[in-house]
Amino acid sequence: MLRPDRTGGTQTEGEAFGPRLTARRALTEQPRWALLERELFAAQEKAWRVFADRYTEGDGRLVFREALGEGMDGRDGVDDFYEPFFNWPTLYLLGGSAELLTAARRHWRGVTAQLTEMGMLVDGLERGYDWFHQGEGLLLFYGLCLADPDDPELRELACRFADFYLPGGPNYDAEHRVLRAPHNGAAGPRYGFSDEEAYFPWSLALHPYGLPLDGFDGVTSFDDLVASPDLARAYGRAMWDRMGRGDTIANLGATGLASNAFLLSGDRRYADWVAEYVGVWQERLAGREVVPDNAGLGGVVGEYLDGRWYGGHYGWSWPHGLSPVGSSTLVGAANATLLTGDRGYLDLARNPLDTVLRHAEQRGADGMGTLGERWAPHLAAMSAGRTLMVPQRHNDAGWFDFTVMPGQLPLSLWHFSREEGDRERIERLRAGANWDWTAVHTQRIKDEAGHEEPWYEFLHGRNPDFPERMLSSALASCAERVAAIEHDTVDPAVGPDALDIHHWQHLNPVVTEALLQLTTGSPQVLYNGGLAQLHVRYHDLDARRPGLPPDVAALVPDIRPDHTVVELVNLGGAARSLLVQAGSFAEHHVASVRVDDGPEQPVGGPYCRVDLPGHTRIELTLTMTLRGGRAACASPWETA
Repeated sequence: MLRPDRTGGTQTEGEAFGPRLTARRALTEQPRWALLERELFAAQEKAWRVFADRYTEGDGRLVFREALGEGMDGRDGVDDFYEPFFNWPTLYLLGGSAELLTAARRHWRGVTAQLTEMGMLVDGLERGYDWFHQGEGLLLFYGLCLADPDDPELRELACRFADFYLPGGPNYDAEHRVLRAPHNGAAGPRYGFSDEEAYFPWSLALHPYGLPLDGFDGVTSFDDLVASPDLARAYGRAMWDRMGRGDTIANLGATGLASNAFLLSGDRRYADWVAEYVGVWQERLAGREVVPDNAGLGGVVGEYLDGRWYGGHYGWSWPHGLSPVGSSTLVGAANATLLTGDRGYLDLARNPLDTVLRHAEQRGADGMGTLGERWAPHLAAMSAGRTLMVPQRHNDAGWFDFTVMPGQLPLSLWHFSREEGDRERIERLRAGANWDWTAVHTQRIKDEAGHEEPWYEFLHGRNPDFPERMLSSALASCAERVAAIEHDTVDPAVGPDALDIHHWQHLNPVVTEALLQLTTGSPQVLYNGGLAQLHVRYHDLDARRPGLPPDVAALVPDIRPDHTVVELVNLGGAARSLLVQAGSFAEHHVASVRVDDGPEQPVGGPYCRVDLPGHTRIELTLTMTLRGGRAACASPWETA
């Protein structure tokens, strides 16, 4: 068979797949990590079916009889219907069953039909909402595209979705280089925060995050707004005028749509727009200490906020600060770097992290600000009274809301760049932390991340039993969710008084963080719209599909800049063959490979073929250049 190579020519399948490597070492003892890894695959194979049987209908939609779009803002909720399945394609990509991919596609189609009937989508895409939430909802779609890139429906939709944001589409003003509103989508810019009369506050759940808008006379707290409906309406109108139009930094999440379209289609205009739009935010940063979070319709920072660089929707002030700003800049910078090869874009992602670190303080757990849930077990076990915290937010009073820095941000940046300066930033955080970076706590938040620090310690040789503890923790999380589903007394067919639309997310039993870290040497995907940035991945050569073959376990214990180590174990008696691929999109270039303690062999591409006779193991040491080849979302078997 002939297939396109990365230079536009053709080559035979054997040539394209690199050297053929064969395991020679007999498996005299089955490693516990390998047994736990296969046990986790098996447990999740049962678990996702339990969830689907309990909460979905025959066409894949969620069991829900009410409608969205009837709340105060009339725009929220689309992401919550996709999120329960966000990592299902990823589990398939890692080695889950073919039935899982079929189920994930069915649920995506069913939920899309369900939301279309509710009037929340236009042509399959959200009508218009902020990118903090749109990015969450699109993870399922991005995962399906990576898992099944040969599907023509997915390719067509990926391009159609992205076209809403390119020059000539409804959302982007090419003259001023702005996305026109914080809420945007298939219906174009959706100014303000509601389709009805502006009003605030929307929900008591938002009270812990404080007031969104500084500089409004007569309002110093939520109580002022609750006490006076007229004042609340005036405040809501001011939010509409000052925060509800123009560009906001969370819009960098839209680069995920365009990047996904380029990776599937190869159409250069998508990559060009990503480079242009990320470059705009770099220009807005130039000459400032920190990247601003807003620009008006004229492209001017602070245009509607009396010159303030802060105060944009899902920016530095409200509601979360560093979490959306750091995630958005990292998503945008990684996308631009992936598509262009220019590593200078990564400075945009470094800036928010370095800025808050300059204002870091040693603080006690009792001074933890918002978004501190994931650190509770770590700090509860801390013997010291204080640990390093950074400010999450900035308003007229300065930096505030101190919390432990979300480890996923600096770890994902270092993983993507593998540059020493990014590792040194992590080491500074490590030196200032007085909690145990090797500890693995069984905890589960919806993004299914939070174990970056013990994984980092493992990669640096300071946490040797991490694989076993992490896999055991993942098994426990999966079992907890299954038990919660089986004992769930809520009737999903009853309206929102009985069923919160976040209910399904908290019960999703699929867990992929451990498998991503251990089998691919990669962190969990950034939850607000990141594309999967896998260091290595696998394909089952016999089944001609993504993922590890049956009985095969993988471990990546070392991802240093000059080499990557991959251990493969065949626990079964049947021979297995697999393809080791460098990068999510075969974008890394492998120069050479060493098998066990043998000599180096040339590779010269992104693939190595490995044959594993029954009950054997092999260790590969790969010398690779990150993003040394052309990135594309395509099956290795795709023909010209």
